[in-house]
Amino acid sequence: MTQRIDDYALIGDLQTAALIGRDGSVDWLCLPRFDSAACFAAILGDEDNGHWTIAPKGATTCSTRRYAEDALVLETYWETRTGTVKVIDFMPQRDRAPDLMRIVEGVSGSVEMASVLRLRFDYGSIVPWVRRADGHRVAIAGPDSVWLRSEPHVKTWGQQFSTQSAFTVAAGEKVAFVLTWHPSHEPRPELVDPFEALEQCLADWREWTSRCTYRGPYRADVVRSLITLKALTYAPTGGIMAAPTTSLPEELGGVRNWDYRACWLRDSSLTLGALLATGYEEEAGAWRDWLLRSVAGDPADLQIMYGPAGERRLPETSLPWLRGYADSSPVRTGNAAVDQFQLDVYGEVMDSLSRAREAGIPAERHAWNIQLSLLGFLESTWREPDEGLWEVRGPRRHFTHSKVMAWVAADRAVRTLEADPSLPGNADRWRAMRDEIHAQVCKRAYDPERNTFTQAYGSTELDAATLLIPRVGFLPPDDPRVVGTVDAVRAELTHGGFLRRYSPDSTALDGLPGQEGTFLVCSFWLADALRMTGRAEEARELFERLLALTNDLGLLAEEYDPVAGRQLGNFPQAFSHIGLVGTALALAAGDAAG
Repeated sequence: MTQRIDDYALIGDLQTAALIGRDGSVDWLCLPRFDSAACFAAILGDEDNGHWTIAPKGATTCSTRRYAEDALVLETYWETRTGTVKVIDFMPQRDRAPDLMRIVEGVSGSVEMASVLRLRFDYGSIVPWVRRADGHRVAIAGPDSVWLRSEPHVKTWGQQFSTQSAFTVAAGEKVAFVLTWHPSHEPRPELVDPFEALEQCLADWREWTSRCTYRGPYRADVVRSLITLKALTYAPTGGIMAAPTTSLPEELGGVRNWDYRACWLRDSSLTLGALLATGYEEEAGAWRDWLLRSVAGDPADLQIMYGPAGERRLPETSLPWLRGYADSSPVRTGNAAVDQFQLDVYGEVMDSLSRAREAGIPAERHAWNIQLSLLGFLESTWREPDEGLWEVRGPRRHFTHSKVMAWVAADRAVRTLEADPSLPGNADRWRAMRDEIHAQVCKRAYDPERNTFTQAYGSTELDAATLLIPRVGFLPPDDPRVVGTVDAVRAELTHGGFLRRYSPDSTALDGLPGQEGTFLVCSFWLADALRMTGRAEEARELFERLLALTNDLGLLAEEYDPVAGRQLGNFPQAFSHIGLVGTALALAAGDAAG
């Protein structure tokens, strides 16, 4: 039976991540990187597409689970008729090779345990050759090699193209399993002691979380979201993945299934803000440096997303042998939206680099030259229609949010020159550009009869992205047009108490059949907008309802279905957790000020 998306837990080593269900099964893991082919893909098919289950014999779901305090170490408890057992799942920050470690610890009584490992390389399509070597199991197929060992030694055998184990743990006893990947043409990495690795993993995470400077309300929720964002960081480069998964659906049984294993530029400004506000200047600097490396080059070639190391080629393909989560197909890898023209990313890049400079992160010498190049291109293109931040697969339009972010690009350039007149640039020209964009948006995107900004020029539809108008400084929060937009968006796009991105009747806009759930980050934006327009209690009430949507481990997907009462979309989603952190900090700042 398909588990709910929010039934999964996340573990990772800052280069890849795994999802583990309440049944003790690792149903998703890509090795060696977030965007590598999965060796466990059961979440997008069934157990024959790869999984690794460790659970009491005959058990189907755990009793309770939690993360170790201030760490990305999962503790799952199973209470059985004969005793209680705990399974500890984690991935230590790697030295060279990635390791997935699972420690079974007896708590009380005696419990019979079973381990079933089905490795399936290339997203569940390749059954590896498995053999014994040095007393352990090794699975090889093409470029991939995976070793399985246990400490102490546990008897294993092959059955139905799987590696199985049966063992018993009594109170105080521990059995550790270690799964290690390496390129098949290279020698096996040195063995790592799993019990020492656990202590080091806990120490590493707790040292990291101790650097969090936020001490306000909802701190536990903020810290868990920050840990999740850190877990989605590709440590070698500083890039932050939108999510560790692909094709978890926005509509069960539908076609709105996308690969989010990439780094989106539009996340950059909000991510930087969250990191800088909570004391993580090092991570903010690494993200800024990733951004500079990725966008370097011809500004006409700027993409909306890149691979974790700044890769540009992210071709979209389908995997027909996977039926999809809850029969939601096609399953996709790569993302064709990478080729879209989206004006807003120029504003996000300029705003991010401005934030970094204002925060005192030392500026790279070439950073301003890159910004000058981006501005030069934007000057000649901001009047063009685009696909917009929602990456619609319908025709290009003059999206309001895109134009507002073009205004942000010009505004941040002016502010940078005002702060440092020694930099080269023409502030007067960019002021003129900023004023022209502002006047055009206020004239063509504003509906005076309904007192609201619309989704696009000449459109009657609304868009949750217009809630960002006061946040980026385009208009002050007390402007009647801002207040009217907040009220109109809340009235027309609310579904089950939360916010959609745009009208569910906009199939002509996004070019896709079916509908989607409420978009969680949009509801966080609404809470921010309510607070900014003087409705702090309504903002807090909405924020606390959003907190209640997190699963038992504090994790959020991209969307939420208020009718079915379940999370939808790729999981966990960086954008949702960025929204949570931002709103919590804004509410705390409002409390302190008022």
